[in-house]
Amino acid sequence: MSPSQESASASAAIGARGATLPPNARFKLGPAIHPRIHVDRGIGIRLSDGTILSADITRPADRHGTVVTEELPAVITLSPYNKTLMTRANPLINLVSALGPLVYRAVPPSAHGRAGGREMLRALGGGALESIRANRTLIARGYIHVAVDVRGTGTSTGRLELMSAREQRDHLEVLEWVRNQPWCNGDLAMTGISYLAITALQTAGHRPEGLKAVFALVGSEDPTRDIMLTGGTQSTFNLAWIAAVNGTKWLPSVPGLVKTGAVGQFLRDRLASPFTRLPDVAGALLSDQHHQHFYDDEATDRRPRLENFTAATWIHAGWHDVFVRSAPALHQRLRLPAGAAQLVVEDSYHVGPGTGFGSADHPQRLDELQCAFFDRWVKGIDNGIDEYGPVTVRQLGGGWVSRDTFPHPDARVHQWYLSADASGAASHAADDGSLTDTPDRYPGRIRMPRKRPGITSQTSSWILMGLPTLLGRDWAVDDRAHEAAAVAFTSAPLPEDLLLSGPLNLHLRVVTSGTDAFWAVTICDVSPDGSSAVIARGALRSSRRAVHDSTSHYVDGQLLTADHPLTADTVLPVQPGTPHDLDIDITPTEAVLHEGHRLRVAVARTSWPRYFLTPVVSRHIKDQAIVLDPRHPSRLTFLAAPATLEEPPVTA
Repeated sequence: MSPSQESASASAAIGARGATLPPNARFKLGPAIHPRIHVDRGIGIRLSDGTILSADITRPADRHGTVVTEELPAVITLSPYNKTLMTRANPLINLVSALGPLVYRAVPPSAHGRAGGREMLRALGGGALESIRANRTLIARGYIHVAVDVRGTGTSTGRLELMSAREQRDHLEVLEWVRNQPWCNGDLAMTGISYLAITALQTAGHRPEGLKAVFALVGSEDPTRDIMLTGGTQSTFNLAWIAAVNGTKWLPSVPGLVKTGAVGQFLRDRLASPFTRLPDVAGALLSDQHHQHFYDDEATDRRPRLENFTAATWIHAGWHDVFVRSAPALHQRLRLPAGAAQLVVEDSYHVGPGTGFGSADHPQRLDELQCAFFDRWVKGIDNGIDEYGPVTVRQLGGGWVSRDTFPHPDARVHQWYLSADASGAASHAADDGSLTDTPDRYPGRIRMPRKRPGITSQTSSWILMGLPTLLGRDWAVDDRAHEAAAVAFTSAPLPEDLLLSGPLNLHLRVVTSGTDAFWAVTICDVSPDGSSAVIARGALRSSRRAVHDSTSHYVDGQLLTADHPLTADTVLPVQPGTPHDLDIDITPTEAVLHEGHRLRVAVARTSWPRYFLTPVVSRHIKDQAIVLDPRHPSRLTFLAAPATLEEPPVTA
C-alpha cells in the first residue's frame, strides 16, 4: 500500500458530554448596564520588597460618568509592553472595534482559504484588540479591569526580571492587592496575549485565592523550548524582543511616577540596569555556553504549573503562531472538567488572532467569547459555553470542527520514508527527493546545500508574526523560496483526502564533517499548481539530540514528540564523519490534504530569519548530509485518518 492510500477506518467521535456545540455557536451575553467608563491612571501597588508597580484601573460608570460603587469582579492583565502606550492607542482601537463589521464587508476572505494578508486585516474585526485590554464588552457588563506594568517596565520601578520566580511572586501580590480593594468583590480573572497570556498562566499555576478564570491568547507552555532556545539554537525573535522591552521601559508616564512618588526610585533602577540581559545577548555571540545559565536555571520557573490549575482556562492559538507547539500541550496538561478547559486553534499567526471571528461561519467575536467564558466561570451564569468544544479547531485546508479531543480520536500512526528518487515535483529545490511507503533498497547520501533561502516565503512570515503576509500570496501560503535552499522529499499525489492531526516526528540519519550541525524542517501541503503551504515546522542541533524517554510521547510504540532537555549536561558530542540519528519534534497540526495534493518534507541547514546561528556555533558546522540507509531509515512519523471521518458538528 502506498502512502497516499494508507487509511484507518472508524467513525468520528461524538462528544462524551453530549452534543458538542458547533464552532460558530453564539453565546448570549448579559445586558450592557453601564454606559460609560471611569479610569484611574498610575495607581501605585507597593510590593513586599519595596518595588512599586504602576496600575491603570478601569471601572464602570453611569451615563453621567460617575463611577459605580458596587463591588464587582476584576479582570487583570500584567504586561512588560508599557500599558501607557496601549492607553494612548485606545482611541484608535475603539474606532477599529466599532468598524469591525465594515472590515468584513470591505475585506473578503482569501480565495485560497489560508491565512494571508487579507486574513491579517480581517483580524481587526474579530475582537482581539478588545479582548487584551479594558474593553467595553466586559466593563459594561459589570467587570473592573486592572492593567499593570510588570517590574522594571513601563512606569513600574524595579529591575526587569522577565518570567522569573520573583516576577511571579509579584503577580500573586498584585492579585491579593486587587482582592482587598473596596471596589472588588473578591472574584478575579486574568487575560492577555503572548507575554500577558504567559503571566496569566504562570499565576494560575500558583492557585491564588479568588482566581476563577483565565483567557489566554497565544501563550506558551514552555517559552524556552518554543522561542528562546528552539532546537538548541538562539532565536532572532528572542533577541529583538529583549531589545524592544528594554527600549519601552524608558518611556514611563511621568504623571504616574509623580503621583506615586517614585521618580527617584524609577531613575535609580533604570540606571542600575539600562539594558537588562545585555550580557546574555552579547555573550551568545562569544560563547556557546554563555547563555546556559539563563536557560538551565530558570527554564523550569517559566513553565506554568498546569497540573495545579483550579481556574477555568481558555487556550487560544494559531497554527502559524511561534508558540503553536504549546497549544495542545497546555490543554492536555490541565486537570479541569471538559467545559472548564477550552482549546481553540485557528489558521493565524502570532499577531492575528480572531480573523473572521464574528462572521457567520466563524466563532463569535473574541471579546464576546471572553465575556461569556468569564460570565460562566466567574459569575456563575449558565450560558452554555461549558458545552463548547472543548476542542475547536480550524483545519488547514478545511473548515471549523468541534470535538472532545486533539488529535482526532481516529487518527492512526503512519510512517513515510525519505527516498533519493526524484519526485518530479520540486525542481525549484536544491535537491528533489521522494516520500515513499518503503525505504530505499540501496544506501546513499544527500549533501545539504550551502545556500541561504529566499526571504519571500511563508517561513519568513512565521517568525515575523504574520505581518509580511500583507505583502502578497508568496509571503502567505507559498514556501518555495525557502525550499530553494533545502532538500525536498515529496509524496505522490494523494488519491483521496487525508487528515493529518497531531504532532509529527522526523527521524533522520545524518553525518557531518564538523562537530555540530543544524537541521531546519518544514512540512508542507503541495497544491497541484506547485505552491507549497507550510503546515508544521521543527528544528534541532545535532549536539542537542538527547531525548528524555519518560517525558517523550509515543503512540503504538512509535515516537511522535521527542522531549529534548536542552541543558548543558545533556549535550551529546558529534564525531565528524560518523553517522548519528536524531529525532526532530515537529509542531502539531490539523490539516486536510486534498485529493491530488502532495505531502512534502523540506530539510535545510538554516532557516533565516527564524534561527540565530551565532559565529561561535557556526564555526563548528561544516558540510552535512542526510544518510539514506535501509538499516537505519530516515522517516516521517505522524497521525492521520481519512478526511471523510470528520462529520459536520451538530447544530446548537
